[in-house]
Amino acid sequence: MEADWDEVHRIPIPPSKPHEVAALVCTLAFDTQQELLWVGNEHGRIASYFGPELRSYTSVRAHDGRVKQFLFHEKGVLSVSARSVHLCLRRGLWQWHIAEDGMIALCCMCFLGKDSSVVLVAGRQNVMFKIDVEKGQILEEIATEDEYTQMKYSHYICAATTNGTVNVLDPDSLRILKTLSTNCVEISDMDARNNYLVTCGWTSRPGGTSLLAGLANVYDLRAMVQLPPIAFHAGAAYIQMHPRMSTTCIIASQGGQLQVVDLMNSNTVNLRQANVSTYLVGLVLASSGEALAMADADGSVHLWGSPSKLHFAEYSNPTVFADTTAPTPFIDVNSDLPLSTTGMPFYREQLLSAWSSSHIYEVGNPPSRIDSTMLGHALNGEGSIFIANPRKERRNQAKNTRLSESNGALAAPKFLSEKAKASESNGDTGRRISDVMESLANTVLSGSTKVDVPVMYRNVEIKYSKFGVDDFDFEFFNKTQYAGLETHIANSYTNPLLQLFKFTPLVRNLALSHAAGACLVETCLLCELGFLFDMLEKAEGQSCQATNFLKTLSNISQAAKLGILEENSHNTPLSVMMQSASRFLLEQMSVDFGRIAPHSIEFRQKTLGVDATSSIRCSHCRHETRRSGGSLVNDLVYQPVGSTTRMRNQIPSFSQVLKASIERESHTRACVPLVLVINAAIKNSEAQQLWAIPGWLPDEIGVIVDGGKFFCFEGEDLKLHLQRNRHLITVYDLVGIVADINSGEHQKSHLVSLINVAISERSPTHRDQWHLFNDFLVKNISKDEALRFPLSWKLPATLSYQVCSANHSVDDSWKDSLDTTLLYSDWSINNQPSRSLRLLQLSETPGPLFHVAIDTEFVKLQQEEIEIKADGAREIVRPTRLGLARVSVLRGSGENEGTPFIDDYITISEPVVDYVTEYSGVRDGDLDPRYSSHNLVWLKVAYKKLWLLLNLGCVFVGHGLPKDFRTINIHVPKAQVVDTADLFYKGHRRLGLKFLVWYLLKEDIQKETHDSIEDARSALKLWRKFEEFVDRGVQESMVDEVYREGRKWGFKPPGEGGGGGGAIFGLGGGGGGGAARRFEGRTTESSALSVGGIQTPDTVGLSGPGTPVGKRGVVGKSGDYFEGVGSEK
Repeated sequence: MEADWDEVHRIPIPPSKPHEVAALVCTLAFDTQQELLWVGNEHGRIASYFGPELRSYTSVRAHDGRVKQFLFHEKGVLSVSARSVHLCLRRGLWQWHIAEDGMIALCCMCFLGKDSSVVLVAGRQNVMFKIDVEKGQILEEIATEDEYTQMKYSHYICAATTNGTVNVLDPDSLRILKTLSTNCVEISDMDARNNYLVTCGWTSRPGGTSLLAGLANVYDLRAMVQLPPIAFHAGAAYIQMHPRMSTTCIIASQGGQLQVVDLMNSNTVNLRQANVSTYLVGLVLASSGEALAMADADGSVHLWGSPSKLHFAEYSNPTVFADTTAPTPFIDVNSDLPLSTTGMPFYREQLLSAWSSSHIYEVGNPPSRIDSTMLGHALNGEGSIFIANPRKERRNQAKNTRLSESNGALAAPKFLSEKAKASESNGDTGRRISDVMESLANTVLSGSTKVDVPVMYRNVEIKYSKFGVDDFDFEFFNKTQYAGLETHIANSYTNPLLQLFKFTPLVRNLALSHAAGACLVETCLLCELGFLFDMLEKAEGQSCQATNFLKTLSNISQAAKLGILEENSHNTPLSVMMQSASRFLLEQMSVDFGRIAPHSIEFRQKTLGVDATSSIRCSHCRHETRRSGGSLVNDLVYQPVGSTTRMRNQIPSFSQVLKASIERESHTRACVPLVLVINAAIKNSEAQQLWAIPGWLPDEIGVIVDGGKFFCFEGEDLKLHLQRNRHLITVYDLVGIVADINSGEHQKSHLVSLINVAISERSPTHRDQWHLFNDFLVKNISKDEALRFPLSWKLPATLSYQVCSANHSVDDSWKDSLDTTLLYSDWSINNQPSRSLRLLQLSETPGPLFHVAIDTEFVKLQQEEIEIKADGAREIVRPTRLGLARVSVLRGSGENEGTPFIDDYITISEPVVDYVTEYSGVRDGDLDPRYSSHNLVWLKVAYKKLWLLLNLGCVFVGHGLPKDFRTINIHVPKAQVVDTADLFYKGHRRLGLKFLVWYLLKEDIQKETHDSIEDARSALKLWRKFEEFVDRGVQESMVDEVYREGRKWGFKPPGEGGGGGGAIFGLGGGGGGGAARRFEGRTTESSALSVGGIQTPDTVGLSGPGTPVGKRGVVGKSGDYFEGVGSEK
């Protein structure tokens, strides 16, 4: 309820007959398909009112007594009274009327599904009725022990009983699943939406009287548990859930007090007061969420809403009105009659009176009037006057006033699902950054105060549609071959530093060679860096995420103590956190390297560390103590103006500052590393002024270590020393810089990296290739742009130099020395080997021709974060975070085809918010080493097994693998993937594994729960079946046949419910399995399959199952990638 909500209109409900007292309003409801408000009175009359003005539309006598409730269907309007059920058109025409002897005290009704045409009618009697709306017939009479006063449908049927409880009924069987206690003697009102149920009612008082309760009860229909109630001291009489804000409800008292409250945060309250002279008898909220109607005891209806946004239905159909015949105007034809009074006929060809473009000219705007205050300061000249130009444009430069519609911001791309629809309709593929970046390169950021900040440096954020992060167009921000990193992960501020390390060849080689070794330490950051670098290279420009690396970083206790985790450093500048992170990561990499190679002095000295001897001298006795030491990161120290080491008016060069920083009086340097990592450590304006000097940062420096002294040169001095060749000089090239970007007071500070990717190319190039890495935005930039540091918005944080002799030294020899011991061993942390597992034998060598079937299961670690905008629209701020719970890998060929050699459960240290047992097969305790009966491993162990298979060249066979790989955080090239969801794909939806197995293999899977071994084996069999079709040359016709038969069965095996599982996750219909797999991050259903598959006959269409389906559910959105939007028509 926004701030401008108020009473918009009020009308009295007319009496049924002239000269009678106004009838009491018994019920009211907003039409869900048209802009109509329906009202029922105590005499059985129903009336409708159109639009915000509540203009009378229809009025008809439908019943003999009080109208209890309305329901809306495409066929018309349903109403119920104590003894009858009535259906009429919205224009008032009668369709059918049912009045049976068993109908004696009906009170309520609801549909048996979201798009069902069967309605369930109940009341204060022991018989319920199923009625077919389209036929107007009673399908079934159902005996019930409880008497019901109200019913609401939200995945389940919530029925309020006469004793104050709520029965949760299964829509298919009408079996009571749960009885919820409300602590009320009778329920006055309730509503159910989005898996939440809210109720209010009467409580008993001493003496036998009743009073409206001061609490509104809240229930979670997924877990069938009660949530904390909402306090409403005025007495909750009516309650409505907001149709668009999933956790918002409106509570009203009989006195007209309104309270808008969030179910998850009851402290957030918005209070209003309705102007009623008596008391309220009804409250209803429109399906659009933009209108609220109340009825009082005086027979008046109050309409509330925002005057500018008021409408009833979310998607309105046009309302039919009676045709009105316009009177024919009288025209007196005479000589004075203008010809324009006669309408012109419609012509398809161009008229001779149309002006051609050659006769139309743009003359521009007239000159602006000179301000009178400026004329007072004018200077007279020869035949002219001179006035100072008050504008910001240059001299003789005119302002283009026709471009006022551009705000200078880089517009966000369309979602991929929107582009797919647009391309089908008009071939529009959406804009690309290459089309708009050049024109926006010099514009201002939206809301920024820094006019010189290019758009490509702005904050980039991932937007989420209902299809998740896979629907976001990352390619819009990156048209290069270098992968970017996503930002929706905690501590992703380190993305620029990770990119800098990746494009430093020596660091890259070190991490990959270490990852290929035998290290299995759970918190090894060097291994995680190797895995990440390999993924970035294989991605070839596709967006990646550093999920596993950042998770490992968060699990290291020392990282939290040093304040480099975002959750522990809320007010620390990002540049300071980045410099601390670079120091910690290099130290941790040294420790990780030392675990495998204990004598890691070579690592410290020759790769990253500056070896030194520290000298400490007492100022009194002059005693000196020396000890060996070193530094992996060097902080620059800037000499203040006026110091003895800095001459007045002399600007020190970068090499001088670096020399002073590395060679301090208390240190004697012995050697310099191959990679020099430097923190800019800018702490004052004097240091900022140095970096703002154009060309102050050199892209090449030379270092000489002679006699324990450190010398550094750049520019002409470096060239001179190279020509003389008197000393052994080490030349370094600038690899890249991590910079802090401050876009303005309305933009939060963030970090980017500017990297010369030519240094890490496998073959030498003749020119630099500088690129901007702004998380997942990657763009080629010039060298001058990369090394330019304006004071107002761009400051360096960390930079890296590498010895130039190591340029282009990209070493891939680690692929030939992979330690595959893990694949042949039964590694476990709880000594519970899998019974169905058969380890690889030495005779089985995974390689390029080795096919493996894979399937994974996930659990939910964090609920999605949703932001409700002012207009009620829901925007996903952070998606659901999943954790890998189980991975199964089977042999894809040979005599043991279909036999698993990997079946690992992954222990998770974080709290699991939902095991999703029905769809993952994982139960509480399965991932706990203390209680689990399964083979438990660390995430790193399970990941490394898959990583080894990937780099050995194995081909992965599965169903809906891309999203599995994304959640695992591994990138598998398309050449190594056989996805059965793609093999059997044609049209606008992808087929589920369960349906394909049932139809093609004649097997039933996923009967009770999901099992990753059966899922993988099912996908393997489907691939073999597809290979048979290919060999016979009938694959195209078979896929067409599968789709044709799938439409007949709703793409589900017989007996499948119409969207029971999908409703749990709020993703619409599509079957239980389909919804589960959408949640787990894959495209379609997946689960069990027996070992011995049944051969499908040649003509699948003729041999398809013939079991009739009792009731087909409406096929909902499949959720299968973004291309699979919508159901089959």
